[in-house]
Amino acid sequence: MKTAILTDSTAYIPQDVREKLHIHVIPLSVVFGNETYREEVDIHAYEFYEQVRQHEQLPTTSQPPLGLFVETFEKLAKDYDAVISIHLSSGISGTYQGAVSAANMVEGIKVYPYDSEISCMAQGFYVMEAAKMALEGKSPEEIIARLDEMKKTVRAYFMVDDLSHLQRGGRLSGAQAFIGSLLQVKPLLHFVDKVIVPFEKIRTRKKAIKRIEQLFAEDASTGVPMKAVIIHANRPEEAEAWKNELAQTYPHVEFMISYFGPVIGTHLGEGALGLGWYKL
Repeated sequence: MKTAILTDSTAYIPQDVREKLHIHVIPLSVVFGNETYREEVDIHAYEFYEQVRQHEQLPTTSQPPLGLFVETFEKLAKDYDAVISIHLSSGISGTYQGAVSAANMVEGIKVYPYDSEISCMAQGFYVMEAAKMALEGKSPEEIIARLDEMKKTVRAYFMVDDLSHLQRGGRLSGAQAFIGSLLQVKPLLHFVDKVIVPFEKIRTRKKAIKRIEQLFAEDASTGVPMKAVIIHANRPEEAEAWKNELAQTYPHVEFMISYFGPVIGTHLGEGALGLGWYKL
């Protein structure tokens, strides 16, 4: 049985990795006024943050149209028997639900929609693992069992510089955003039950980063092999420096750097920084 792996653009998996692992991607979009841009196709992260600075209004985001899911599944049906469709958390986007709906509309391919319950490269961890297993000829059931196993140890914490983006996007309540900006708080956020919620309120960026390091150390100091990713919103130098620092302390952890692209960057804003990881 030949299994395809499909994800959406918010996993922000590098192009060379996608090609090597035969990962298929369906894009979400950002909308500036009357202009719609498919992320990772028409607009990339570095261009996006530049565009945001040039517009008075924040862009909006939109999930892939149902028809695009149907079309993608039908195309995959020509070469594959099954597709595992791994998407960003259903608590912050209707993308996963789009895959579920489209799965019932296609014939000739068995579709397994999978809710990562998270986003960005933490979602990408599931995708890359699934793709490697698919290339090894593992069955969809074996792959999904492994993803469920991973879910027990996947963690991600992130801090934002400006809460107004999350508030305007409806991803955080107004009261929380108001209190945060009033106190100059850098809230630590994480996913709980598929939605983004505050984890702790911390007064400075430096202290927020240190707190994420402490949370990471709870898992990393056990010495078990892990994969970790530093995710940044247009702060490549800061991400690189942090990665080098952590890699020296934890040689048993495989670190990589990723980014908050246009869709997630719309909600978090420039300057956001996060760390995600899981135990191998």
